[in-house]
Amino acid sequence: MSEYKHGSMDIHNQEKTFAGFIKGGIWLCGISIGVLVFLAVFNS
Repeated sequence: MSEYKHGSMDIHNQEKTFAGFIKGGIWLCGISIGVLVFLAVFNS
């Protein structure tokens, strides 16, 4: 078994997944705020 070397692992896929998760969270927050504003304006 080879020795572990800090910083040598390829984390490109993990970085892309995390960026997608953050982008999705931002979209979800924006849509939620939009729905709340819509409900407040039209008093549904």
